[in-house]
Amino acid sequence: QVQLVESGGGLVQPGGSLRLSCAASGSIFRINAMGWYRQAPGKQRELVARITSGGMTNYADSVKGRFTISRDNTKNTVDLQMNSLKPEDTAVYYCNFNAGWVLTDYWGPGTQVTVSS
Repeated sequence: QVQLVESGGGLVQPGGSLRLSCAASGSIFRINAMGWYRQAPGKQRELVARITSGGMTNYADSVKGRFTISRDNTKNTVDLQMNSLKPEDTAVYYCNFNAGWVLTDYWGPGTQVTVSS
């Protein structure tokens, strides 16, 4: 059974930084891509950043230049460095792994990020 666990969320002032980390446990193989999504109250879940097994990345326009996604293939972890945070970045952030011989999406339980003064 694959489980994802996020860490690093919290409360930060506008302009501040946070680093989110996600680790997978269990039998996970053939990881196609890892990513971070977020969901703000009353809004749909949206892609924040994604990185493929080959290292290609894509970002939501709203976070380009401020957020950086990275992965460690040996540890099955993915991080999201978030700089210059804005109040509109406030949301629950979810880690996602797309993996398996039949590609399946795995999700973490989410971690709250609140940007407020």
